[in-house]
Amino acid sequence: MTTQPTPKGAWTITFLLFLFMLVNFADKIVVGLAGAPIMDELKLDPEQFGFLGSSFFLLFSTSAIVVGFIVNRVDTRWVLLAMAVVWSVAQFPMVGTVSFTTLVICRIILGAGEGPAFSVAAHAIYKWFPDEKRTLPTAILSQGSAFGVILAVPALNWIIVNHSWHYAFGALGVVGLMWVVAWLVMGKEGPLVQTVAMSAADPRVPYFQLLTSRTFIGCCAATFGAYWALSLGLTWFTPFIVKGLGFEQKDAGWISVLPWVFGAAIVLLTGWISQVMLTRGYTTRGARGVLGSVPLIIGGLILAAMPHVNGAGLQIALLVVGSGLCGSIYVVCPPMLGEFTPVQQRGAVIAIYSAIYTLAGFVAPYVMGSVIKHAAVPLDGYMTGFVINAVVMVSSGLLGLLLLWPNTERTRLLAQAAQPKFA
Repeated sequence: MTTQPTPKGAWTITFLLFLFMLVNFADKIVVGLAGAPIMDELKLDPEQFGFLGSSFFLLFSTSAIVVGFIVNRVDTRWVLLAMAVVWSVAQFPMVGTVSFTTLVICRIILGAGEGPAFSVAAHAIYKWFPDEKRTLPTAILSQGSAFGVILAVPALNWIIVNHSWHYAFGALGVVGLMWVVAWLVMGKEGPLVQTVAMSAADPRVPYFQLLTSRTFIGCCAATFGAYWALSLGLTWFTPFIVKGLGFEQKDAGWISVLPWVFGAAIVLLTGWISQVMLTRGYTTRGARGVLGSVPLIIGGLILAAMPHVNGAGLQIALLVVGSGLCGSIYVVCPPMLGEFTPVQQRGAVIAIYSAIYTLAGFVAPYVMGSVIKHAAVPLDGYMTGFVINAVVMVSSGLLGLLLLWPNTERTRLLAQAAQPKFA
């Protein structure tokens, strides 16, 4: 495999897209962080709050697919800019007095704007890095989500505690517009329009073959389980700390950072290990497929132990570690898809992958809210919800181990594309 040089400016764009994902996840976390005061002010029961969390994902997948096809033809620079403008504008109605309906509508609009975020950002980054150098920048891109929470939670929680949850939304709108200005000044389109894997002829592969390949299905299945845990963390972690375990809002804000700190370490470690394994000659089956799937299984088993231990501290520790291990799969799946997808189809394929696995975000928050509402006591409902999460994670990790074979996928698809077509 011939190594391509990394173009000048690649790491600047990586940093800007890291900030892009930072804002993206700060936008996502604010409802969960302000969950207790929102429920109290709007008189919402757990099932209604779960619906609010799920509403964010109503158009999330649809917009991811639509925009995925758009970026096959339109520069990612302008698509990213338009998305960030939508995010920012969608936050400002919450600054004033709002009804539950208004809050839901704004979250739906925000979700539609943010649905394509990671897939478009990954597609943009892959125009700056050749295949064998993509794992680390993908890990950094993924870290925007963790740092978006780590940096935003203390600041947003301070605003919520000392002022109002309404102003927390407004602050995010302002930050989003600041990123828009920075991207207008420094954002550029990457110069690499060819993948190493498909460089010989870059044949177009029918979408049916790409989307029914076992590695594509394996990526969707594995990341679905990880995103189930992530969406619960975004919506329900802070309410669990406050209403389930009895902590004060000011303390819950700092506790809510812990899963993201641990997850950030896991993601960076995965990116580094994967890159080292590839340079030492491991196949991408091992350096990406196995490396991403095994932590899901281990994390699910850890979450399953939560109802069987006593003490809030130990329960929080198991939740932090179990859910944090999910991060590995986000680092390895986009590069695996990029291995065998022709560049002119990559934006759409990664977007469809994102649209499928993020369906977990539409289901998981509502399921947790429904379980809590119908439990004898709230804490029992939370524990049942986390056990359901554990089952989903273990199942998805096992499917990943079974299906993720990107190295042989590339060979098979190239051979099929080279076959003569008969009438």
